[in-house]
Amino acid sequence: MNEDRIREIIRSVKEGVLGEEEALEKLRRLSFEDLGFARIDHHRAIRQGMPEVVFAQGKKPEQVAAILEKLAARNPLVIATRADRDDLDAVKKLLPEARCFPDARIIAVGEIPEPGEDDPYVLVVSAGTSDQPVAEEAAVTAELLGLRVRQLYDVGVAGIHRLLAYQDLIRGAAVVIVVAGMEGALPSVVGGLVRSPVIAVPTSVGYGASFGGLAALLGMLNSCAPGIAVVNIDNGFGAAVMARRILDVGK
Repeated sequence: MNEDRIREIIRSVKEGVLGEEEALEKLRRLSFEDLGFARIDHHRAIRQGMPEVVFAQGKKPEQVAAILEKLAARNPLVIATRADRDDLDAVKKLLPEARCFPDARIIAVGEIPEPGEDDPYVLVVSAGTSDQPVAEEAAVTAELLGLRVRQLYDVGVAGIHRLLAYQDLIRGAAVVIVVAGMEGALPSVVGGLVRSPVIAVPTSVGYGASFGGLAALLGMLNSCAPGIAVVNIDNGFGAAVMARRILDVGK
């Protein structure tokens, strides 16, 4: 249920096509739907501008499929993150049109919006090849949210000349998402080059003293470059949603 659907119900009542009781019943189902194992938040698209997103990790494939089926019935596009092959197989039994983005571990059902060629772009930067799964989660999520996305991968600080060779691309971005593990230094370098907002994503990539991404997280939180926001470890999805909200505010 989104704003367009509510307007449609209101118009139908006004034009006499839909009775008041029938309209009331449709609106009763607006807030949430109880599946027993999950309570689906159908109101979220109205509150936040996008439907509830399914975090597949830890759920049974059948549960992921059932939730997506209910969401897809009321929204033009729905997605599941941290999904695997078993999740996709279960989803396709109910929703054969489902698409998978394996590198990003994302399943999408519905029509993917097309950004304009002149829209401002979000640049997703990753430090190393090992960081790319998280970077892909950010990039694909941003694309599914209708954003124009560019990517710049494997440009970490161990070879800083690789990053500096793309300064025009970096400075042209409306928002830069920077994904890095190890010591998490890359967002500070990028933050010192641009005037646009930088969203830093620490990853769990690294040896023992990285503490599963905690070292990168703390390094990013302690950055001396202003204008950097930090999301949780491996949370490419959250970075993309933040980028979308930043760009929405600028409209």
